[in-house]
Amino acid sequence: MTKRLKVGIIFGGKSAEHEVSINSAQNVMRALDKNKYEVVPLGISKEGRWLTRGDPLKALTGGQTSMPQLLESGYQIVDDQSTGREIIPGTQAAGLPEVDVIFPVLHGPFGEDGTVQGLLELADIPYVGAGVLSSAVGMDKAAMKDLFRSHNLPTPKYSVIKRHEWESTPEAVQQRIAAEIGYPCFVKPVNMGSSVGVHKVHAVGELAAAMNDAAQYDRKILAEYAVPDAREIECSVLGNDDPIASVPGEVVPGHEFYDYVAKYIDDSSELIIPAVLDPAVAQRVRELSIKAFVALDGAGMARVDFLLSRTTNELYLNELNTIPGFTRISMYPKLWEASGISYSELIDRLIDLALERHADKHRSSTRYERGAP
Repeated sequence: MTKRLKVGIIFGGKSAEHEVSINSAQNVMRALDKNKYEVVPLGISKEGRWLTRGDPLKALTGGQTSMPQLLESGYQIVDDQSTGREIIPGTQAAGLPEVDVIFPVLHGPFGEDGTVQGLLELADIPYVGAGVLSSAVGMDKAAMKDLFRSHNLPTPKYSVIKRHEWESTPEAVQQRIAAEIGYPCFVKPVNMGSSVGVHKVHAVGELAAAMNDAAQYDRKILAEYAVPDAREIECSVLGNDDPIASVPGEVVPGHEFYDYVAKYIDDSSELIIPAVLDPAVAQRVRELSIKAFVALDGAGMARVDFLLSRTTNELYLNELNTIPGFTRISMYPKLWEASGISYSELIDRLIDLALERHADKHRSSTRYERGAP
């Protein structure tokens, strides 16, 4: 019998998207083929404490979900009591259990932003998804949009405001946003996902509350042009050096825009898969998705989000998510399902891509010999 791969699932995290991460991780754990994989659960508390023994899922959910509950559905767990790899992800943990590959199911800062990816690089552990640089750029909306612009990819106009600028000179910031962006506009934390801290500002009177809320989550705040009468189009990308794009889908928010409540709390939003688009527009979405993925030097997976104006029919690249939501009802896996790749097969491919990329990195020499051709 072929040896099963030990797959470490990292979930939780020191982020406002902690609960979203746990939800995604539970779905990935259930979908892993028990004949191919053994699961090594690795939880991170909101305080940054790593939980590598016992029942991390139960510890992070207050007992609402536990490993025994998942075991009943065939979920396989490894609780390796050996020392494991001698790395220090935090003051509360001295090492990770032995694993063959890591599947980080983390969203937001301290997980999706290159920090965990850097840790795994140092530990020389294969991992699913983007590397350090592309993860960091994908998390930082300002750097990401700067990169899009440098590659001539269409993105809405934007302005970046530092928290200290807003707190020290709010009137100047108001004038700047009015001059550079105008109203309505969106205000959002630069380093955050799942629409946490995002507000649509219709007029200057709403700006202060939006800026103050966004400033809770990051020292950088993005003010962005609101595309008129926008449709929210999304596309999934899969691959390393030769990425492929799924059919596009459309999110029809139950609220004015696709905010946190619309994504995770109520069920008023609708996902249309595939999106009803002119074939030329659908092809343009797929092409731009791959171009954005390549521009960020993406790996494994990404969900690319677009805004399509009903008023002007202009298509704008909004952002790229290097660790998209991964529940069975999330857009990323659903788009691949509509494109012919099931949820379980998608996870298999992502693990294969992680191992492929790790092997390719080992082709690069770490030694320099003078005189070598």
